[in-house]
Amino acid sequence: MNKGKSYKDLRVIFMGTPEFAVASLEALVQAGCNIVAVITAPDKAAGRGMELQQSAVKKFAVAGNIPLLQPEKLRNHQFLSTLKALNADLQICVAFRMLPEIVWNMPPMGTINLHGSLLPQYRGAAPINWAVINGEKETGVTTFKLKHEIDTGDILLQERFPIEPGDNAGSVHDKMKGIGAALLVETVKQLAEWNLKERPQLLLPGETLRHAPKIFTETCEIDFNTPVETVHNLIRGLSPYPTAFTFLNGRKLKIFQSAIVDKTPTINPGEYDTDGKTLLQFACSNGYLTVTELQLEGKKRMLIEDFLRGYRF
Repeated sequence: MNKGKSYKDLRVIFMGTPEFAVASLEALVQAGCNIVAVITAPDKAAGRGMELQQSAVKKFAVAGNIPLLQPEKLRNHQFLSTLKALNADLQICVAFRMLPEIVWNMPPMGTINLHGSLLPQYRGAAPINWAVINGEKETGVTTFKLKHEIDTGDILLQERFPIEPGDNAGSVHDKMKGIGAALLVETVKQLAEWNLKERPQLLLPGETLRHAPKIFTETCEIDFNTPVETVHNLIRGLSPYPTAFTFLNGRKLKIFQSAIVDKTPTINPGEYDTDGKTLLQFACSNGYLTVTELQLEGKKRMLIEDFLRGYRF
């Protein structure tokens, strides 16, 4: 491959599955990148009727007439032969699964990944959730070269943006989609021009490495013995999905939105006060958490006023 080749001349394979990845694929297509194939997850049976559901990336690829591959196993010989025959210069991976070396190391320019944090911080499956849960004031996106250990490859480009007090995981996700897509296009352009210098992931002096492991059910249960700020950030970081929860009179109560009341509680942590009209607040170790949007088990999601109008304590 000649140095200085236009990014539009590069043969690019895109790998991704959810809606988050669609923004990147769409931006690459609109920028004129030559996407020779898209690789996404196989269709999955879902819903009450267990009908086969297509991934968001598949729907976009089909609509755009982009060649599509849906391998069950990434080490399958037939898939690897097909992949090699595509003769890609570069592979791009966004919100896909872990790739074996035989896949990520195949093209001459390697495989680049878009990650939803400022690496090396928040390596792992849930970087957006954990950044909000931990009360971070900013986050960002990183493009980097894939290598053996997950999320540890050399950094190509990064873009920072603030996490506002009113943000939750959903709103940060939506901002990040667009910012990440633009950064990915810029990364491909600079890689094609050979003026992008890779740099290793290094912690700043005194910086502590924070991880972003997969979210499990036990992560989502609220512990009211902790400070109210901690509980509020947990709710923000898990909203709208998978959602923080507690129990109200034995029934699971999901909390989507909350506010902090900086007042010393007169009841024990986990106990609640209500006026039966507009206020439901739980005591934490150092203040009250006011619930503003919730969903009781067996009911629909609703604002607190609507919930209290119909609920009898």
